[in-house]
Amino acid sequence: MSAIGVVSSCSCLRPGVWLLKTGMQKRSSFGLHTAARCAAKEYYEVLVLGGGAGGIAMSSRMKRKVGAGNVAVVEPSKTHYYQPLWTLVGGGAKKLATSARPTGSVMPTGVEWIKSRVTALDPDKNCVWLENDTKISYKYLIIALGISLHYEKIKGLPEGFNHPKIGSNYSVHTVEKTWKALQDFKEGNAIFTFPNTPVKCAGAPQKIMYLSEAYWRKTGKRSKANVMFNTSLGVIFGVKKYADALLEIVKERNITVNYKCNLIEVRADKQEAVFENLDKPGVTEVHQYEMLHVTPPMGPPDVLINSPVSDAIGWVDVDKETLQHKKYPNVFGIGDCTNLPTSKTAAAVAAQSGVLDKTISLVMKNQLPTKKYDGYTSCPLVTGYNKVILAEFDYNAQPLETFPIDQSKERVTMYHMKADMMPFLYWNALLK
Repeated sequence: MSAIGVVSSCSCLRPGVWLLKTGMQKRSSFGLHTAARCAAKEYYEVLVLGGGAGGIAMSSRMKRKVGAGNVAVVEPSKTHYYQPLWTLVGGGAKKLATSARPTGSVMPTGVEWIKSRVTALDPDKNCVWLENDTKISYKYLIIALGISLHYEKIKGLPEGFNHPKIGSNYSVHTVEKTWKALQDFKEGNAIFTFPNTPVKCAGAPQKIMYLSEAYWRKTGKRSKANVMFNTSLGVIFGVKKYADALLEIVKERNITVNYKCNLIEVRADKQEAVFENLDKPGVTEVHQYEMLHVTPPMGPPDVLINSPVSDAIGWVDVDKETLQHKKYPNVFGIGDCTNLPTSKTAAAVAAQSGVLDKTISLVMKNQLPTKKYDGYTSCPLVTGYNKVILAEFDYNAQPLETFPIDQSKERVTMYHMKADMMPFLYWNALLK
């Protein structure tokens, strides 16, 4: 969940995943925490926190299990965004308006939409607190609160976005500034960053780089651009098969990759970006830029930090195979807000929703969960205006591919799947 609207992360989903995977009891033998039923609107059989991809998908599934009137979604944002499209918006290939729909239009019919923000979780008493000190009790809780963006952790931001030459595809307020900076580019350094934190869709920070490079080739400006990817990581991508393919691309296109390089300050008035060397504490380097694309630091939503449901960092602490909470058996997590050791993408949410559906079904019957999530996630690595490398992999960073082809190759068909097929399936399949 985001202050700028409900968002979902990286787009590419195994087509089959979306379509094929998608009165109170006493304390059970599995230690379910149950509470006495409260008055109407104060208690729900299933309470979902967050109205992003995971929250809407799971509320739709739970509606079919316990009835619409017994399910509620807590979500303050009036607009639901399909954020994977923002890579193409920043590159000028799609319009921002096509990524947005009113939250009410994606909420399952009959499911209660609580237009508020969660302020505290009390799993020992089976309730949550909302703004205005409103208390909501539940029998089962699904946490789908997403991930928070922290531009403010970079000195000079977010106020630096008031200047030209700088943009970010991660915010609805700054994604169109990326396209403006791309068009206005004249000559100099074009810098694309990757922060020293977990991020949603780890491929996105370099997708816009490939689109930018392709745009400048098309407009005759490429010879004037020094394209740089400054990443805090030690590798260009976490799965070797796809990393090898990307390294070939950056070599062919004369792109400079600087590893263990973390953006800590933007001096937008001077068009300067300051990076720290993660291998040499205290050592910094200043780069002048003609264009700067910022991927912000990210982290758990504030409400989850120091919460009983979270680990030491603030991610919802769930079993990586069943998505059931490790301490509270009637609490579950899905998507970017969890500590699942896989990439934070909508593809992961799609796969997780099928597993979580089976997990909750068995827990409701006082049975042990048996369905296991293998960490499947996917990222369509956009490498041009008509090319995509479709990366799919599991918990062990091993390829887990859908198609009987070498998916490390750039393909036009995969681009059309990313740009056209996936948005259609998102709105018409996953969310429903």
